[in-house]
Amino acid sequence: MSKWETVKLGDVADTCLGKMLDKDKNRGEYQPYLANVNVRWGAFDLDNLPEMKFLDSEQDRYGLKYGDLVICEGGEPGRCAIWKNQLPNMKIQKALHRVRVHEEIDYRYLYYWFLEAGHEGALEQYFTGATIKHMPGDKLKSVIIDKPPIEIQRSIANVLSVYDELIDNNQKQIKLLEEAAQRLYKEWFVDLHFPGYEDSKIVDGVPEGWNNTVLGEIAEFKRGKTITKKDVTDGEVPVVAGGLEPAYYHNKSFTEAPVITVSGSGANAGFARMYYEKIWASDCSYADISSTDYIYFVFCCLRDNKEYLDSLQKGSAQPHVYAKDVNNIPILLPPNEMLAEFDRIAGDFYKNVACAVKKIRLATEARDRLLPRLMSGEIEV
Repeated sequence: MSKWETVKLGDVADTCLGKMLDKDKNRGEYQPYLANVNVRWGAFDLDNLPEMKFLDSEQDRYGLKYGDLVICEGGEPGRCAIWKNQLPNMKIQKALHRVRVHEEIDYRYLYYWFLEAGHEGALEQYFTGATIKHMPGDKLKSVIIDKPPIEIQRSIANVLSVYDELIDNNQKQIKLLEEAAQRLYKEWFVDLHFPGYEDSKIVDGVPEGWNNTVLGEIAEFKRGKTITKKDVTDGEVPVVAGGLEPAYYHNKSFTEAPVITVSGSGANAGFARMYYEKIWASDCSYADISSTDYIYFVFCCLRDNKEYLDSLQKGSAQPHVYAKDVNNIPILLPPNEMLAEFDRIAGDFYKNVACAVKKIRLATEARDRLLPRLMSGEIEV
């Protein structure tokens, strides 16, 4: 096979950095936008989107169209996903680049090129900053990409997209299941329409037998054990740095499963997530099934208190959320019997979530085995 052409990204795509968040200078109407935290590899978190002011005239500059690649400028520079009009009139914030390809590039192929480059560390040469890494616009434009003929680009993307469609379908299933559990939590513990509420007495403004207390009364969040990549021995245990996607895999764990993490620092500080396998919790706080009898209630409680979690951030340059503050989140605690019944019902939802998570992992592993062989031309399509 002849060697594929290489080109600078800036020669085959138009790039644009998002809008600066400046409350004193921004004008227009409040509209939702994507921030760094909303972009995952291959997907977007569209829950509880932030808002800022945009003018109608700024739609072309900061707006997204179907097929745009949204790329993180900082945090994990290069992390990206394809925008497919999931929501109308979406904009981006300055922490993100918008990449709009020319006709000689398949936008799906470009996403897979970045995915493989991210896996291999090939993007790091374009980063700036000693401690907090960034990939500014001029560096992004200078990224050298492989440019096979457009027919080959499309064929590569078609093969890999089969796995991503399976991943996407399971992610949608997870979202529906988690929403069902959260609705049940809201019905019982926010709206107070729990089983038997019609006959419950109200004492001092709360149902009889309920108590105002703190989350640490039923779950103990601990600080994770910091680990760096050089200290990791290859294995199958996810290293969760910041409480988000696994950064790499170790051969040791120190949590039980399931386990809840709360991001400890950076742009994602305060983000709560559930894992269904043992992990190494690094830059985050964690509570696992060994620390509480009501793991699903605790997780739903944290998701319902997202704004409170956000308010726990301390520090201006690098926000932090500490385990002791998570343990001190005020909650209205129902009797143990009701907690147990909620966890029994919600547990069925989350066990199905765990199955979908496993399917995603298997599909991801299969795709990632194919990815370098397709992108290098080892496997012809």
